[in-house]
Amino acid sequence: MLTRRKVMGSVALGAGALGLGIAPPRASADAGQLTFAGFGGTTQDAEKTAWADPFSAATGIQVIQDGPIDLGKIKAQVESGNVLWDVCDVQGPVAYLLARKGMLEPIDYSVVKREHLDPRFTFDYGVAAFGSSYVLGYNKDVIKDKEPHNWADLFDTRTFPGKRAVFKWMSGAPFEIALMADGVPADKLYPYDVERALAKWATIKKDIVWWSTGAQSQQLLASGETPIGMLWNGRIYALIQGGANVGLSWEQSTPGSDIMIVPKGSKHKAEAMKFLAVATSPKPQADFANATAFVPLNSESVPLLDKKLMPYMPFGKNTAAFPIDFQYLADNWESLAKRWYAWQTTA
Repeated sequence: MLTRRKVMGSVALGAGALGLGIAPPRASADAGQLTFAGFGGTTQDAEKTAWADPFSAATGIQVIQDGPIDLGKIKAQVESGNVLWDVCDVQGPVAYLLARKGMLEPIDYSVVKREHLDPRFTFDYGVAAFGSSYVLGYNKDVIKDKEPHNWADLFDTRTFPGKRAVFKWMSGAPFEIALMADGVPADKLYPYDVERALAKWATIKKDIVWWSTGAQSQQLLASGETPIGMLWNGRIYALIQGGANVGLSWEQSTPGSDIMIVPKGSKHKAEAMKFLAVATSPKPQADFANATAFVPLNSESVPLLDKKLMPYMPFGKNTAAFPIDFQYLADNWESLAKRWYAWQTTA
């Protein structure tokens, strides 16, 4: 669980342009550019507004938005020597996996100030982006009589009939969710009992609707096509802000974190480091959090948070409260992904 005490990480604001510690804008002919790749939708919109726009205003460097992010695309770009993405927002274990494969540029911590960055999500080849949680989301217009509370309810199609929204791509969450729903304590999740997790998912396989992007998960829940499902907490917050009659349960919420990386061979490495310095600064981190209800991994950002967001953030919630085992996930990511995708395609 990410708590106020654990939410650490910032880059102190300097005296440069816009208080970002960055040199004033250069002439346009010398300004340069970089490409940022993320998961799209409302989250990447907020990354653009909170991080990219202030960075461009301070430096004159254009930030081109691209995505959605994909592990295979990053590997293909690096292996071919044709690297198109300069900064990528990836799941935490993916950052460690790519680093082990020698596919990332080291972070220049003479530019990116490391002092307050959350050490759980900051290392030689990656820098903390934001914290999130997979939570149980539900459509209140469809589920009226009884609110779901934990992952066991996701698998209870008798009490809560209808389709289920489930994240298609590999992450630790599907294994953790199925195991907790099957009675495994949060502190006994690692190493995964893969067969047990897949057997649990098999009980509702015919009811699963897969989502690949956060925007898809929002559409599925808001429309009622899937009245219940696993979603990122910030995506549900965005739906509520948009007027959707949806709710979420924090019980057994499953923590996660995004990490920003620079693929090896980036053609704009120097610009990428400057971007990371801005994106991990206190105000840009807080601005992103205030727009999304995702957690800033920056201790100096916490006082800048809008208190009205606290019901939608994992601070102090009754959660599963287990630490993410990045070592285990990085060691087993590819084999777990192979099993997860193979299971999806079997009858």
